[in-house]
Amino acid sequence: MKKNILLCCFLIATFFCQAQLNPAITNWLQNTTETGSYYVSGNGTAIDNGILYNCQKVEYSDDFVYVHTNGIPAHPTGPFSDGNPSQAASQDAIFKIPLNPEVNTGTPITTTGGNIGIFINGVALFDYRDGVAWNPDTNAPCGGPGNAPCPGGPMAQMDWNRDAVPAERDGFDCSKAHPAMGNYHHHQNPSAFKLDLNVVSDICDMYDADGLYAIDANAHSPLLGYAYDGFPIYGAYGYQNLDGTGGIVRIKSGYQLRNITERTQHAGGITVDQGPPINAEYFLGYYREDYEFVAHPGEEDYLDEHNGRICVTPEYPDGTYAYFCTVDENWNSAYPYVVGPTYYGNGAKRSVTTVDEATTVYTGTTSLSELDFQQIDITIFPNPTSEIVAVQLKGMAKDDFQLMLLDLNGKVLQTRQLRKGMTIVSFDVQTLYEGTYLVKIANGDNQLTKKVVITKE
Repeated sequence: MKKNILLCCFLIATFFCQAQLNPAITNWLQNTTETGSYYVSGNGTAIDNGILYNCQKVEYSDDFVYVHTNGIPAHPTGPFSDGNPSQAASQDAIFKIPLNPEVNTGTPITTTGGNIGIFINGVALFDYRDGVAWNPDTNAPCGGPGNAPCPGGPMAQMDWNRDAVPAERDGFDCSKAHPAMGNYHHHQNPSAFKLDLNVVSDICDMYDADGLYAIDANAHSPLLGYAYDGFPIYGAYGYQNLDGTGGIVRIKSGYQLRNITERTQHAGGITVDQGPPINAEYFLGYYREDYEFVAHPGEEDYLDEHNGRICVTPEYPDGTYAYFCTVDENWNSAYPYVVGPTYYGNGAKRSVTTVDEATTVYTGTTSLSELDFQQIDITIFPNPTSEIVAVQLKGMAKDDFQLMLLDLNGKVLQTRQLRKGMTIVSFDVQTLYEGTYLVKIANGDNQLTKKVVITKE
C-alpha cells in the first residue's frame, strides 16, 4: 500500500514540476576550463591529458536535458593493469535524458552492452557484462580480446554471459573503472577500491584512492547519475523506509547466488546449453546467470529485480523510482551493481549528435552556501604523519575546494585543489620539520582549518 501511495505522489509531482527545478537539470558537475589526468603503470604522478573533465554544457527543454561531455572524470584515470592498451579518451558526446521518465508497463527492456546511463561527472555507466560469453559448441569462452567471436556477433546474448566486475577486476583502476576503446566507464559503484571495508584490489597502493564519491554509512548517498530510462541513480546508502523514515541503512540487492553445482539451467529451472564447469577459474558468480532474484516482502531496504525502488530521496522529497549502486556488508560491489538486468522504465539509446529543439542553458551555482559548507564531513589522515597527509571528503564534492598546508605563522607551504567530482588530495610532508601544522580548506568565502602533527621516526 505504501509503495502505491508513493508512486501516486511521484507521478503527481512529476506532472506539476517545473523544468528549472528538476534535479536532472541542476545536479551535473560542470567544467569548461580545467583538464583531467591519468596514471601510467609504475608512476604515482598523474599526467595531464589535455581533455576537459566532467560536463562541459547542460541545456534543457520541457522534456529533455542535454548533457555535453568528454566522458572524463576530475580524478585521475588508470593505470589498467590487465594489458588494456587504451587510455580514457574524449567522447565528445551529447546525452539526451528524459526529464519526465515513464514507467514501462509492458515487457521489461533488457540492458545492453555499452552505455546504459551516465554519472553526473559525464562518465559512462555500463551494465554487468564485458562482451565475453561461453560457447557450448567449442566448450570455450567467446567474444572479447583473445577469444573467437561469439555466434551472433559482438555482445550477443548467450546462455552464459561473463560478469565484468569479478572477471576484469585486475583491469580496473583505483576508481573501479576502465576504458573500452577510449570510452572510460564504470560497471559498478564508483567509489575507490581502497575505501571499501574489505579491499579486494591493490591498485590503490601506489595511486590516490579517488572516485566520484566516498561511501558514508551515516548519510543518504548523493545523487550519482541517471539511467537511460531517465530515472536517478544513487549510491550505497539511503533511507531504510520508502517514505524517508527509519534512518540510514545500506540498500541491498535482491539478487543472490544460486545453489548449483553445474551450469545446465537458468534460474526458474529453464534448461539451457551447458556452460563452463564451476571451479576455481569459473567460480560461482563469474557469470550473470549464476544469480537469482529473491523478493523480500516487507523489507523496504531491499531492491526490486531492476535494482531500484520507489522511494523518497533528498532530491525527490515527493518520491521517485531510483536505482542504487549495491554493495555487500564489506562495501564490495554486489550484483547487479547499478541498473539491470532490465530497466524499470523505457530504456533507449540516449546519445545524439545535435540538439534539435529550443533549449535553455543551465550554468549552476558557483559556490556552496555557508550551511552546506559547515555540513561537509572532512577527514585528515594519518594524523600524526611522517610522509603523506591526505584530506578525504566523505560523500561527494559538488564544488571546487582550495586546500593549503600552512605553518603556525600562517605561511603557505603547499597548495592543492580538490575538484568537484573528486574525494581526496594529499600533501607530501617528508621534507618538513616535526611540529604542528595547519590544513586550511576554502570554498569562496567559506573556510575551516584543522591541525595536523608531523613526526620524524
